[in-house]
Amino acid sequence: MNESLPPASDRERDPRTGEHVVWRGRPAGVSPSPVLRVSGYVLIALTFTSLCFAVVIARTLGTPPTSSIVFAAWCSSLAFVCLKGPQFWFDSVEYVVTDSRVLWRRGLFSRSIGRDHVSFVRIFWDPARPGYGDLELVRAVPTGALRRRLRLRLHGLSAPARVAAIVLRRDDVTPATMETRPLTQRLEQGERVVWSGKPRLSPRVYLPQSREDWLKAFLFVMLVAVLARMIFGVWPVLRRLSDAGLSVGSLSFVTLCAALLTSAAVVTASAMLAFWDGFLRPRRQVEQTRYLVTNRRVLIQRGREELYLDRSRIAHIIDTPAGDGLFDVFLVLDGPQARALAASGAFGEGERRHSLYPVLQRVADAEGVRKILDSPGDPDLPRAA
Repeated sequence: MNESLPPASDRERDPRTGEHVVWRGRPAGVSPSPVLRVSGYVLIALTFTSLCFAVVIARTLGTPPTSSIVFAAWCSSLAFVCLKGPQFWFDSVEYVVTDSRVLWRRGLFSRSIGRDHVSFVRIFWDPARPGYGDLELVRAVPTGALRRRLRLRLHGLSAPARVAAIVLRRDDVTPATMETRPLTQRLEQGERVVWSGKPRLSPRVYLPQSREDWLKAFLFVMLVAVLARMIFGVWPVLRRLSDAGLSVGSLSFVTLCAALLTSAAVVTASAMLAFWDGFLRPRRQVEQTRYLVTNRRVLIQRGREELYLDRSRIAHIIDTPAGDGLFDVFLVLDGPQARALAASGAFGEGERRHSLYPVLQRVADAEGVRKILDSPGDPDLPRAA
């Protein structure tokens, strides 16, 4: 479980870095990612299908189904790794926030990011456990040939927004409120909303917008074709087997039908997932997105994901036409030892990303947003270092 912030007089020194420890914690239960979860379920279905074919081979052909059993064991082992592996991996993980950096540790392996180098943070709330989630610290990096990713994700945190405030040196102004409340009720002390908005919907959100989306659309078409062939091809096969002497009520026939139905269910579920992720998910994300600009920060919320960006990190504002009289407002970030940064996608990163970035998409009042963000804000409030 996560521990509370110790008083300054009781802060220990980290044995590896020699720096004072501001906060220390561990993952409070980590669930597998959606990709691992889906992969685990598919592997379980493959295990069941392989065992069904093993029964058919043993009873109808009279030969040992060694290959089918080995394949089932392999699939079940991979399914266990996908569904239970993250829990075992993160059991030994420790998070440490020192005076100058945030460290992710597991045994001798360690990753870190400077507290003053964090450009913005993202929080991914756990849908199964209110108040728990993942905290991702992102540092903007130069554009062009030097463009790369620098992110540190702390999984399974209790009160991740509170931990983010500690990392950003805001724990003295961030109230310890219930984090299940709306975002507008979780503002910092003295913080007020000066602008809010939502992206406008349009029929374009149903169309593939990137190469990844086009690939998912192609995958959906291929899976539908495979499913149609399975449905129209299974009946002649079962009829020929019945004519060859395989009893309809026998164990072999029943297990064969179960294997075929399971395979069809996996293909159907995969097609539905590709259709959701490629066609329906973009509109759902637009509907759930909300933008808030306060006298201190830029806040973006989309479902169970939130992005916090200090306004002092914004170096430039670029708005581009998005069609239908709307604009995409890119917030170009700046930070220590870096200039003209591209974390917001303002320099050619046009493909849609599933995670939130400092971009206000499809807004009508781009000029009003620019004027607000160009203003100095409230100088009496403390800012991030």
